[in-house]
Amino acid sequence: MKLVKEIIFIMILLIIYIYACNIFLLPSSYILMQGEDFSIYTLAGISLTQKQSSPTLQAVSNLNHQTVNEIGKIDFDLNLFNLFPVKDITVNVIPKTQVVPVGKAIGMKLYTDGVLVVGMSEIEGQKPYENSGIQEGDRIVQINQNEIDNTEDLMQVVNQCDGKEISIKYMRNDETKTTSITPVKNQDNEYKLGLWVRDAAAGVGTLTFYEPSSNMFATLGHGILDVDTSELIRIENGELVTTNILSIEKGEKGTPGEIRGTIESGQTIGSISKNTEFGVFGSLAKPSYLSINENEAIDVCLRDEIQIGRAQIVCELENGKRKYYDIEIQKIFVNNNQDNKSMLIKVTDEELLEKTGGIIQGMSGAPIIQNGKFVGAVTHVLVNDPTMGYGVFADIMLKQMKEVE
Repeated sequence: MKLVKEIIFIMILLIIYIYACNIFLLPSSYILMQGEDFSIYTLAGISLTQKQSSPTLQAVSNLNHQTVNEIGKIDFDLNLFNLFPVKDITVNVIPKTQVVPVGKAIGMKLYTDGVLVVGMSEIEGQKPYENSGIQEGDRIVQINQNEIDNTEDLMQVVNQCDGKEISIKYMRNDETKTTSITPVKNQDNEYKLGLWVRDAAAGVGTLTFYEPSSNMFATLGHGILDVDTSELIRIENGELVTTNILSIEKGEKGTPGEIRGTIESGQTIGSISKNTEFGVFGSLAKPSYLSINENEAIDVCLRDEIQIGRAQIVCELENGKRKYYDIEIQKIFVNNNQDNKSMLIKVTDEELLEKTGGIIQGMSGAPIIQNGKFVGAVTHVLVNDPTMGYGVFADIMLKQMKEVE
């Protein structure tokens, strides 16, 4: 009997744990496109109830598994057995919109929030950073109450310390940490921390779409990672610049190809505000530089409207020559919101295969069009088969662009 009671007790604890995990893992906010189904996985006994203080959308007892056509914001209580509120959830419904698929090669300059630590080295045989706790990938944002915006700021403040211990505030992901380091003087009579840092990054990709109603743009379909830490770069701001395509390196099995371009003499035509796992976003100030025609705006396709079969991508392989190329959508991962591998695609266009071998680096962000609607963007190539790759859903990119950080 005692054993039975212990088993029952353990089962009850397990059920409570599963409930707690289910609630904890649910996001606190959702963004929907008008006409999209709202669906979250919940266990029995868990329901959504609209807060009385949130009358923006038509009152509903449970929004889950319903199509949302009304634009606005609604706040819900996540309830246990319709009795106990356990979590607040906000649903923002954004209107359907039209975007212009661009498909032109573009350059990006990103400036970090603080300076990014990308390496460490000894100074005169010493490791001043050794017990500081600072790691590669951390961002130094303040030294001795002085804001650090770039590498010049850091060098100036460190050299003013005269060898005295300095206080450092740094960020690891979204967590703020503090530490202290005593700089070491090198042979050039300069004080150093032994940290290699960087305050900027640059890259070339394909501009995905432009939204005329907001002057906002999206590109890449994935984020820009630091070459040393392989982590997403947390940015303060950035610039969108024109690029000049220099050459095309054809992809082969095991060796990805590449669009080689330069941004050295590029014109700044927009500002970058977000670098996310689902793309780079900002405002386009000079759409005329890209020959964008607002009359080419098309509807954004909801993911449940996407079909297995023929589609097209738009990209630029020669300066000023943007073209449509045939592809095939082979798989659609409708419920995937975790990463930018929403669709499995295959290049079928003979001309594109001849020029590039399939999907190559620099083609990330190429818009995918199906049945006259914007479906998504190219994000990855399969290294062992460059004719194959992945694309991200259009609605994910649009939601990331609209989300307020």
